[in-house]
Amino acid sequence: MGKDVIIACDFSSKEETLAFLDKFSGKKPYVKIGMELFYAAGPEIVREIKARGHQIFLDLKLHDIPNTVKKAMAVLSRLDVDMVNLHAAGTKAMMEAALEGVTRPDGSRPLVIAVTQLTSTSQERMQEELLIGAPMDETVMHYAANAAAAGLDGVVCSPMEAGKVHETCGKAFLTITPGIRFADGDKGDQVRVTDPAKAKEIGSDYIVVGRPITAAADPVAAYERCVNDFVD
Repeated sequence: MGKDVIIACDFSSKEETLAFLDKFSGKKPYVKIGMELFYAAGPEIVREIKARGHQIFLDLKLHDIPNTVKKAMAVLSRLDVDMVNLHAAGTKAMMEAALEGVTRPDGSRPLVIAVTQLTSTSQERMQEELLIGAPMDETVMHYAANAAAAGLDGVVCSPMEAGKVHETCGKAFLTITPGIRFADGDKGDQVRVTDPAKAKEIGSDYIVVGRPITAAADPVAAYERCVNDFVD
């Protein structure tokens, strides 16, 4: 499976999202639909973007009791998305239930990945607010190992942790890394960040890029810059 750039379409309406995607004439970038857009526009926006020919990462970060997650994943799987996620903190039982729910009658399913620790979470916040005493990288590797043991395809992690995840869980275990900023750009509210070229070097399989593309004066050029730095 080759590397790819996923654009985080964190917009608040269907109209704004489709107007943004209309800029990419002849291109069909992989897109992420997160909570903001999904809650604003509902499942129909997923169907419409899929009908346009885009691959979709549905980023809803499920975290609930195993049976509820299983049922929710069965519903989301019918949207024919390419990747879905949940929180690794939900335990192996929840992740295994998610796989059961998301697998379609013909045996096909989207990639299922787990969120380890959010890229906005620092070591200090994790220890002081979440009372997780282990170091950040140890915590992330433990969550990743649990996800692999549950049969998931990969994890969302900081690009800083991608290489170590591969060492822990194998090269085939995917790393999907947000927290991407251009070297000459603003970090925003992310804490653990890097640029596309460095993410490629470290070992990210997919990078998720939002504002550096969506807020750029020329989003298509910014996207192509990411592809050139990360894929080519």
